[in-house]
Amino acid sequence: MSSQNTIHGTRDSYTLMTRMTKTHRPSSFASFARARMKPFPWGDEDEPEELSWSEDDVLGPDVTNRESLLHLAKMTNNAYAYPNNGDGREWYDLGHNWNISFPFGWEEDEDGFRGHVFTTADNSTVVISIKGTSAGLFGGGGPTARKDKLNDNLLFSCCCARVDFTWKPVCGCYAGGSKCDQDCLEASLMEDTLFYPIGTNLYNNVSYMYPNSTIWLIGHSLGGALASLLGVTFGAPVVTFEAPGEKMAAARLHLPSPPSTQHITHVYHTADPIPMGTCNGVISTCAIAGYAMESRCHMGKSIIYDTVTKWEWNVDVRTHPIKVIVDKLLAKDWNDPHNNGSVAKEPAVPEAKPEDDCVECYSWEYGQFLEPGEW
Repeated sequence: MSSQNTIHGTRDSYTLMTRMTKTHRPSSFASFARARMKPFPWGDEDEPEELSWSEDDVLGPDVTNRESLLHLAKMTNNAYAYPNNGDGREWYDLGHNWNISFPFGWEEDEDGFRGHVFTTADNSTVVISIKGTSAGLFGGGGPTARKDKLNDNLLFSCCCARVDFTWKPVCGCYAGGSKCDQDCLEASLMEDTLFYPIGTNLYNNVSYMYPNSTIWLIGHSLGGALASLLGVTFGAPVVTFEAPGEKMAAARLHLPSPPSTQHITHVYHTADPIPMGTCNGVISTCAIAGYAMESRCHMGKSIIYDTVTKWEWNVDVRTHPIKVIVDKLLAKDWNDPHNNGSVAKEPAVPEAKPEDDCVECYSWEYGQFLEPGEW
């Protein structure tokens, strides 16, 4: 149900529509963490506590409104930049009604998880915007590229980024042939230096600083997938742009599944092979650059723009950057006849739908093939 609330900026920057969004929050983060550890081989099987969820209606972004998506995309773009630092990255003006509360991960010695936290002037809404992969392939590079790539290959590959025998895997779970050790895969994602646990610490800090605020999570690419994983963990509304499928990563992280994940919305288009799950294989652009982007299934609902059919875009990884989303994809309503010269009956934004019957990594066999000492 859409509310009449809006968050206004300058005339040229945005009008952000909101609506009531149903979310499910765990009883506490500590309970969530204990429930998450329980299925692991080293977890406490006798832990009696059952994780409970509270159903809440919170004010979230109206994902049926193109202008709202556009300005969340602009905010997402800003996660890649530091204002007025002269790095050539465009910073979008979000208007006087938004404050840059603080950047995170931009310290001189930081080389990983980063972005910005934005708040409305009255602190009623807080938006955590998480940066995605910085690499020459996706339009950038820089100090975070190495750790971005490690997280990409751990979260979105079928088995430790073992594309073929020429690749050096990022973890030791490959068991020969098409076999991969499941316990090893799950253990490989438990390092505190990886981005998901850093993100949970950030969210806990932000919620402590703004105890009465509604928190949203947004991000592009890797940042969008991390926003979704954190949204499942804390029950916060999420909007992502061009994010690779994160459903497999959520399972490997043993994130307890809430009764519903409909508070998570993914926005992407069919010409981008990364969220479509087709930028893989030995000769793919992603693989040539050293990325094993093999996942394709998303949690929550997805707004999929069929730019290949309607706008005749070619499938190309160069359509992945957030600037393409801001300047081209969301610049006009989806049903604007000037986009393709014909009158269309589609809504301004494609309908958000769950990705039912999605299958990924079907050629791999997962099980307990290795002893822990062989990892």
